[in-house]
Amino acid sequence: MTYKTKPKKQAKPEDPLKLEIAEELGLLEKVRQHGWSSLSAKETGRIGGLVNRRKQQEKIKAAQQNRKPSQ
Repeated sequence: MTYKTKPKKQAKPEDPLKLEIAEELGLLEKVRQHGWSSLSAKETGRIGGLVNRRKQQEKIKAAQQNRKPSQ
């Protein structure tokens, strides 16, 4: 019997951010040992919400830095 191997998932730009947030929440070890699927819906939602918030903050900072001072 032959077994099919799962194709590797491509890394996404937010993956390092997800790992950073998981570490801050104390979930990094759980993710490394058992994978992302071991997290509860509540834990996953918390990480997703914080990723979204940080992305929004980065956009705001970038917009403020590109804005020129008014005369």
